[in-house]
Amino acid sequence: MSELKTLGWREWVRIPDLGIRRIKAKLDTGAKSSCIHAFDLEILNSDNGPRVRFKIAPRQRNEETLVQVEAPLLEYRQVRSSTGHKTNRPVIRTPIRLAGQRFEIELTLVDRSEMGFRMLLGRDALRERFVVDPALSYASRKPKRKGGQPDLLSDKENKI
Repeated sequence: MSELKTLGWREWVRIPDLGIRRIKAKLDTGAKSSCIHAFDLEILNSDNGPRVRFKIAPRQRNEETLVQVEAPLLEYRQVRSSTGHKTNRPVIRTPIRLAGQRFEIELTLVDRSEMGFRMLLGRDALRERFVVDPALSYASRKPKRKGGQPDLLSDKENKI
């Protein structure tokens, strides 16, 4: 196995299929699954199976910059929060880009408005890809903000 890249406890993540150029994610090896701040969830029936429509506010402390997303609903999963509370959460699968790597992860959709980070990357997403050094932050590099580059992707940029 090749040497794994070392990341910090927080990193910038790109989620092109959700239209997100960058979102701060907490890398949490104590959590099994990954999740993202999602609200106004609506389950839709389609010929290709169930879908979920939801909104994401990718910036911390900003509920005005929103992106509305629709994705296939993979399943519902029972997740235990850090406080021990169990909930059934909808799960989607989407590609992300982190530290120069592109890979798919499963994301549970949950209201994280009271949490410090809009996204959490758990062990399943990190395993066999990265090592996390809690003494580091943004080890994969902080993205350059050219002229106030928006956090959301335009339709033309929505490709990795």
